[in-house]
Amino acid sequence: MTGAGRPDELVACTRALPGPVDLIEMGAAPDGVLWMNDELGLAGAGCALRLGFAGAAGGAAVADALAAIATDDEVEEPGSGPVAFSALPFDLRRGGELVVPSRIVGRRGGRWWETVIGRRDGRSPSAPPLPTSSGASPDEFALSPSMPHEEWMHVVADAVCRIANGELDKVVLARRVDVVANRPFVLSEVLGRLVALYPACMVFHFGGFIGASPELLVRREGDRVSSHPLAGTVARSGDQAADEALVAGLLSSAKERWEHRVVIDHLVEVLGPFCDRLEVPDTPVVLGLRNVSHLATPIGGRLARRDGRLPSALQLVAALHPTAAVGGHPAEAALAYLEKVEGFDRGPYAGPVGWVDARGDGAWALGIRSAQVEGNRASMYAGNGMVAGSDPVAELAETQLKLQALLAALVRP
Repeated sequence: MTGAGRPDELVACTRALPGPVDLIEMGAAPDGVLWMNDELGLAGAGCALRLGFAGAAGGAAVADALAAIATDDEVEEPGSGPVAFSALPFDLRRGGELVVPSRIVGRRGGRWWETVIGRRDGRSPSAPPLPTSSGASPDEFALSPSMPHEEWMHVVADAVCRIANGELDKVVLARRVDVVANRPFVLSEVLGRLVALYPACMVFHFGGFIGASPELLVRREGDRVSSHPLAGTVARSGDQAADEALVAGLLSSAKERWEHRVVIDHLVEVLGPFCDRLEVPDTPVVLGLRNVSHLATPIGGRLARRDGRLPSALQLVAALHPTAAVGGHPAEAALAYLEKVEGFDRGPYAGPVGWVDARGDGAWALGIRSAQVEGNRASMYAGNGMVAGSDPVAELAETQLKLQALLAALVRP
């Protein structure tokens, strides 16, 4: 643990704010963090504490560390008081790091608040970062995939053969496309475009990792838990009649429904033992985004107390990830296959990205529709679930649709 000091040496003070703050500008700073959707927004700056994370035990340790910070919180909302943020790696076996910013601003509904964290002895924590550059955005771009189209489609065909042979039920193959611009990207502008283009998604920034994820891995608020897994995708054309036909085809597709069912069954199997009650709809709904529609199943439940305690949001993350929506099934066989064939390290792509507070409340998205940005370079990611019947040409086209989310925000010729 590093930062301003040990948790028991810190004090957090949360007070209501009279009006809004520009969360995007604050969260886009070099060491800023951002997590926001239409319900709740959080942005942080500076660093009061860094916390290591390694699996379920790490989740409990983070909860204990946050609880050890002396807190005066007049707001008492999810996300008020000390909050830890992270974009954890896809492969949680490598461990990760969470940051507790020294200044956090939040909003929920019409309420705004600010939390400041410092040392009990009055010494200042690390200074908040300088504002982001206001220089001109880039206007020249070069794009290159990490793997040629033909080679990637051969990998898809091989995966489908392995599924037919019974080695796998499903595997999620990802692509990476690298972008080099003539000037550094201006993160505040990129994040602002993501918020405007994808208002139904969770927009995030942590350590240069940005995105607009439509998929909620898990949210905890008190004893209530929810998840919103996605699997199964079709394009949106912009024509109402054509889109209605595409959605009808999605709902009636045995392939797409099977891919979705694998994800739901795995999530229910893992989340169920944490709950007194778990509500799972019999049939999926359709989530429509700007350029694609997904099969989605909203899941909710009530958590059970074990030894007098509820699991924190981060402990649930450790149990659930990786879901079959981003890895595959069976999980170990799928992950081993991905390591051999994808050709790049996913880093935080498709990993859990979100926040947890001292009460154990929190929300974690899957880090999809995302990019890693550093200066004038960015790497964009998109992946698809392969099941029996997957067609390599169609799967390539689906990744191109998904990549448009970040292309529309990053590449402005």
